[in-house]
Amino acid sequence: MAYPMQLGFQDATSPIMEELLHFHDHTLMIVFLISSLVLYIISLMLTTKLTHTSTMDAQEVETIWTILPAIILIMIALPSLRILYMMDEINNPSLTVKTMGHQWYWSYEYTDYEDLSFDSYMIPTSELKPGELRLLEVDNRVVLPMEMTIRMLISSEDVLHSWAVPSLGLKTDAIPGRLNQTTLMSTRPGLFYG
Repeated sequence: MAYPMQLGFQDATSPIMEELLHFHDHTLMIVFLISSLVLYIISLMLTTKLTHTSTMDAQEVETIWTILPAIILIMIALPSLRILYMMDEINNPSLTVKTMGHQWYWSYEYTDYEDLSFDSYMIPTSELKPGELRLLEVDNRVVLPMEMTIRMLISSEDVLHSWAVPSLGLKTDAIPGRLNQTTLMSTRPGLFYG
């Protein structure tokens, strides 16, 4: 759960979210290094006299500033593609949960079990107990096992919805007439809001 004035991400609860956090740090470091280099070059150009103007016509400089960005893009693209394929994998799920978005609530159905379904409504602000979070508390929470691969089938009955749990690194759109699929696995117990 995020806390007020938090600047970073929520604590990772799934292996996918851990990978996303590492990728974020990796990419941010590359951006920081590029920004530092550009700031250094700009300050150098503003403070020194340009005595070597023929350097800008050199073939070597043009080769470097063409190849270096390509290498940087590859350093960003390869880890990104790896995580993208990891998120798309489904490794023999232990449980399947069908999630249907409605105008003001979600319907959940555990498809591996017969007649196990329920609706989940938001608790109105006037009925919240002390310590409960406004617009996040529901009357029926989804209970899922940890350290097991779970497949979520997500769709909508009426309008577009978004089914998201940030600490698990999940966000899937619920679109009427389309069945979207995502997998999740929690590595620790807890109450996760989305």
